[in-house]
Amino acid sequence: MIVMLGNHSSPPVHFWAGKYPGKIGWLVGPSGMTKTKVREWLPWALDNDAFSAWDNGEVWDEGLYWEFLDWAKSQKYQPRWAAVPDVVTNPTETFKNWDRFAGRVSSYGWPLAFVVQDGMTPEDVPTEAEVVFIGGSYKWKWNNAPKFAQAFDRVHIGRVNTLQKLRRCDELGVESVDGTGWFRRPEEDFFKLEDYFSGKPEPQLEML
Repeated sequence: MIVMLGNHSSPPVHFWAGKYPGKIGWLVGPSGMTKTKVREWLPWALDNDAFSAWDNGEVWDEGLYWEFLDWAKSQKYQPRWAAVPDVVTNPTETFKNWDRFAGRVSSYGWPLAFVVQDGMTPEDVPTEAEVVFIGGSYKWKWNNAPKFAQAFDRVHIGRVNTLQKLRRCDELGVESVDGTGWFRRPEEDFFKLEDYFSGKPEPQLEML
């Protein structure tokens, strides 16, 4: 499973990429393109920044999204997939966005990721989607992740920021996850990431 840590380029990220090849990468959105230098040793994928706009109460910038895709196409190392714009927690508008944007996004030549939202089922995923990106609200996402992971070969889960959830995603057999929360308390969380990458088992509580 690939853990995509935003577009952070701190020394531990590159260290882990060398020590644990194929286990760490980047999820880059439109707002990060001017800060990102794509690296050969870091697999990457394209976010659409719909969640960050929604979370911050901002209007999603369609023009910047297309600029971002043009920039990504110009890079030497191409992304694993591109997330078609979605509308957070709103399945109806997400379907409309897929119909509106998927054709143009596919012209860039990358696999398309469909971002599932609250109330959707595996049967709702468009046949053209090669990757299922599990978004939506926190509770819905974790309640429904198992059935999407079982139904599709290529699944990505968004906003995974704890060691417990990393291990849960590994158990589900998903292809990748993303999370930027690991950099809020690096003095604690970097050790947790190292435990995950190294395969260190979860400590067992002793029975009294």
